[in-house]
This record gives sequence, structure tokens and C-alpha cells, in this order.
Amino acid sequence: MDHFINPRNVGKIDDADGIGEVGNAKCGDIMKMYIKVDEGIISDVKFNTFGCGSAIATSSIATEMIKGKSIEEALQLTNKAVVEALDGLPSNKIHCSVLAEEAVKAAIDDYINKKQD
Repeated sequence: MDHFINPRNVGKIDDADGIGEVGNAKCGDIMKMYIKVDEGIISDVKFNTFGCGSAIATSSIATEMIKGKSIEEALQLTNKAVVEALDGLPSNKIHCSVLAEEAVKAAIDDYINKKQD
């Protein structure tokens, strides 16, 4: 409940190094994750989520879990770890944790693709 009532890292990074956007048409949740990377470390991360309280909470905790981590460490984030960090989610809201994992990985993929150009 704390991450829903007081979400961390809400907002946008205008000069983000990577942006990931994922959504689930079934439930209507859309997550957009922005990362700033300095020397392989995620130095800043923000999110915008349109969706239910669980979507907001999972986005918030996921940003907390990857901030200050290396790209390699952040890629290890799983939806199970997100659920555990929140002390559980209702079974009908597990998809929100999957979206949070996917948003992180999409932002990292975007960063890696931009770096290769």
C-alpha cells in the first residue's frame, strides 16, 4: 500500500538514455519507464503509469530496485522479486508485476540499441 499511496520516482526524464513502454490491453495498464545511465550504472529512473493501484505500486518498487544497479544487475529483475518486495499481490494483479519487469527490460533494451547506433 505504501508504494501506491506514496509512489517513488514518478515523472519523466527528458534526456533519458533509455525509454520502455509496455501495456496490457486486457486490464488497461500502461507503464512508461525512463532510465539515465552513467558508466553502466542506472543513476536515475522515473516512471509514468496509467492503471490500477497495483500497477503504480509495482512500477514504484521496480524503480527502487534498479536505481544504482548496473545494467546487468537490473536485467536480472523478475516479476517474482517485485511481488516479494511488495510483500505479495492479489493473484489477479500478478500481471502488474510482469509489466513492471517488462518496462525495465524495455528501457534497458532501448538504451542498448541507442548505444549501438
